[in-house]
Amino acid sequence: MNMMEAARRQVETLTQRAYEKAAQAGKLPAGQAVKGQVEVPKDPRNGDWATSFALAAAKPLGQNPRQIAQALLEELELEGSYFSKAEIAGPGFLNFTLGERWLGEVLAAIELEGADYGRCDDGRGKKVMVEFVSANPTGPMHMGNARGGVLGDTLAAILDKLGYEVSREFYVNDAGNQIAKFAHSLECRYLQLIRGEDAVAFPEDGYQGEDIRELAAAYRAKFGDALADAPEAQRQETLAKFGLEVNIPKMRVDLEKYGIQYDTWFLESTLHDSGAVAETVELLNQRGYLYEKEGALWLNTSQLLREKFLREGKTQEQVDKLELKDDVLRRANGFYTYFAADIAYHRNKLLDRGYDAAINVWGADHHGHVARLQAALDGLGLDGSHRLVIVLMQLVNLLQDGKPVRMSKRSGKAIALHDLLDEVSVDAARFFFNSSKPTSPVDFDLDLAVREDSENPVYYVQYAHARICTLIAKLAEEGLTVPAANQVDVSLLSSPEELALLKTLARFPEEIRAAGRSLDPSQLNHYLVTLAGDFHRFYNANRIKGEAEAVALARLKLADATRSVIANALGLLGVRAPEKM
Repeated sequence: MNMMEAARRQVETLTQRAYEKAAQAGKLPAGQAVKGQVEVPKDPRNGDWATSFALAAAKPLGQNPRQIAQALLEELELEGSYFSKAEIAGPGFLNFTLGERWLGEVLAAIELEGADYGRCDDGRGKKVMVEFVSANPTGPMHMGNARGGVLGDTLAAILDKLGYEVSREFYVNDAGNQIAKFAHSLECRYLQLIRGEDAVAFPEDGYQGEDIRELAAAYRAKFGDALADAPEAQRQETLAKFGLEVNIPKMRVDLEKYGIQYDTWFLESTLHDSGAVAETVELLNQRGYLYEKEGALWLNTSQLLREKFLREGKTQEQVDKLELKDDVLRRANGFYTYFAADIAYHRNKLLDRGYDAAINVWGADHHGHVARLQAALDGLGLDGSHRLVIVLMQLVNLLQDGKPVRMSKRSGKAIALHDLLDEVSVDAARFFFNSSKPTSPVDFDLDLAVREDSENPVYYVQYAHARICTLIAKLAEEGLTVPAANQVDVSLLSSPEELALLKTLARFPEEIRAAGRSLDPSQLNHYLVTLAGDFHRFYNANRIKGEAEAVALARLKLADATRSVIANALGLLGVRAPEKM
């Protein structure tokens, strides 16, 4: 149960009933449809919830807002509700203070729902695919892939919690220019091993990493030098196939170590082999969006984008100022471009596999590709502008000793995911990479990630969970066990720290919904740090051991509810909730 939402709805209901009673009593004009905003006040001194009903009603009722608020207050019936009192504030706000019934139901909901606390059916009946990482299988995964991995995996977990039918997918780019470059790089390293480095020039745009040398050496150690005399095309195809057969399983292993399991590994090559790319291009042709120029087949992307932007509300003048360009889908040599394969892939998602929405986690450098792909899907009649959702993420800045750690894929000195996980725990990596909204860069401090103190946010949160587990175990040894929610006298939880902790626990379901709506999983990190802080303040200010039994039981129940919610939220992040530290 979402107790924050339940309280908000009850404020609306109580206020509406008070208006109807005031109208019947002749205090206010009847028959007006008024709906004010209901929100949590920024200043806690103004209660827990506030409604602007009286302000919104001033014009239709023709009265001063405070007079309206006074009439409402006189007719409010709070008995049996979630609220203990209501007051008028400012120009006519009605402020409500939560009471014991609501506090008790928060504890009861956490107890009853356990790991399902926060689950809802917002997405019931809707299929969503989250595609993330999808790194080229031409080398080890780097820091950008690591960030995309935790963003995508956590977002999928959040959407599942919100009731969507969620699938996680890795798109393997095992075709196209990247693989051709991979094959050429492997070929050169392989021939250098046989003929010497000076005898074979390495391409300037080739993959410089040590992993390419290792793959070439591994192939030679296993199969010898016979491939040196093979035709170039055969040699490159053989080496690329060998490299992919080594690299893709490595990616799986690294991602599994990182706590990520995919439902599907989708090969780009299957789109070409099945004819899906050619078929998709022909469908766009039939819809009048293609033309030929210099032997190549072009998509009239500029036309599709103009149609898209006009539908979205841009004026003709604004659209005319944009520098829109068209895209090649099939080159003069007959080969289809990556963009053509990408359109076919997303057609496969939305049409063939029937996903209501496809969510992709991409690096910010792909921002120019977003509208073009959406427009192409619009051209196929698939409503790509709404059904294809792109989460763009910024770069990772790796820091050590307060200084940037340089990462260069071109030079071959990129820091791979598996190297990072040798230095920091999976828990720290996942928490840190998810610590900022996707549109903000992440500063990953290697020194902070391994510290075991309150400065390290993941340690701070995990320690709160372990501290509660230790507390519960010790008290159980002394005969004091966690009571059921209906055995707790919530009126005894009245200190500022107790009330603040209870209200933060109640926010959890709404935090999940907010993270899902904004596609920003980092909101859970911020929530967890807040929750851990509220617990530590509660625990430091309110004794449990040595208090009267009723007080001790109430506080113990509050601590146990906190333990449950911390474990729940950490689980969504793919981070452990340890019982000892």
